[in-house]
Amino acid sequence: MEVVKVPEICLPVKGVDMQKWATIACDQFTSSPKYWEELTSFVGDAPSTLKITCPEIYLTRDVSGEVPKVWAAMDKYLDEGLLEERKGFVLVERAVGGVKRVGLMIAIDLDAYDWHRVRVPIRATEDTLMERLPVRISIRSGAKLESPHAIILIDDVEKKIIEPLYAARDGYTKLYDFDLNMGGGNIKGYAVPESEEEKILSLFNALVDPDVQRGKYSTDAGIMFAVGDGNHSIATAKVCWEKLKPTLTEEERAVSRARYMLVEVVNLNGDGMDFKPIHRYFKVRDDDFVKKLKSSLYGEGRLRILYKGGEEYIACPAKASTAITEIQTLVEAYVKNTGAEVDYVHDIEHLQDCVNATDGTGIVMPEFKREELFDYVVNVGNLPKKAFSIGAAEEKRYYLECRKIK
Repeated sequence: MEVVKVPEICLPVKGVDMQKWATIACDQFTSSPKYWEELTSFVGDAPSTLKITCPEIYLTRDVSGEVPKVWAAMDKYLDEGLLEERKGFVLVERAVGGVKRVGLMIAIDLDAYDWHRVRVPIRATEDTLMERLPVRISIRSGAKLESPHAIILIDDVEKKIIEPLYAARDGYTKLYDFDLNMGGGNIKGYAVPESEEEKILSLFNALVDPDVQRGKYSTDAGIMFAVGDGNHSIATAKVCWEKLKPTLTEEERAVSRARYMLVEVVNLNGDGMDFKPIHRYFKVRDDDFVKKLKSSLYGEGRLRILYKGGEEYIACPAKASTAITEIQTLVEAYVKNTGAEVDYVHDIEHLQDCVNATDGTGIVMPEFKREELFDYVVNVGNLPKKAFSIGAAEEKRYYLECRKIK
């Protein structure tokens, strides 16, 4: 199985406004309609990835009419020649607030991924909720393009793969360099020379050497990648591929574009890899749920609860993974039993703004440490949904590069 493939990447041709083209991942700012209103106004009639995705803030309403619009926008961009395709790895440098994060655009084999706890090279890190997939599946099933917001992680302690490429970047062709809209910082992309490709593929494959695996995890876990951001995005691609596979011959499956997905891979041990908690926000003040937390959680940790004009602390498990799991279990059971509305919010400041705006309740979640991730995935399994985020909301991946999937 060829887990990693050199991707064919489509980028806008010269003349397309890149600041309007690149937009943030669809699952961000889901409690901030103002963000999306301002972005929509800024983009206007210009070509933009905003028009080939569906922001999740709108999923509470009927979006069935939006899916054909997304497909039509893709067709328009392809028919008008607004995208130029090139084969090769792309090195990405993202800088926000003085912090840099470096990644590499690759294509992954979806046959090497599974969101269940099974021995595959590409592992999910959080539970996959099928109810979150229908709109994404509807879009991808008829889409000619994908534009990724998934970031997958490698546990490259010795920094052999991405960091040497970054050190040599000045000798590469620069593909783009611009400031992202809405406070997203600066992004640069470099074409990695073809002469480096065989070495890169070999280094990825070396990650699953049994001796290397045992040295890291005390077992031959067979894990190459853990999903950092975009678990449900990759799950969507997997579902669509599994539906398509039975309709193809063996030869067609081997070369199908739909078998692969474009992602950015980042070194878990690299600079700029800042894991942030994702907080829980109840859209109205819910003292009953806080009482439930108080009666159910125990431990040496402290959980911060925000209200409009006040806050309090309650006991919780000291270990972040345990606390996150127990809190999320209580949240999901409570929402199922009461119909309460809960959202998932980055940044304490944003959480406080949401709480103040609606007189709601904010749960400030514990911080899951990045160095625990691979060991947890190998030895325990998936974390509950929204257990951590790579960076704050503005630092999330922007849709920029595209890839043809039909």
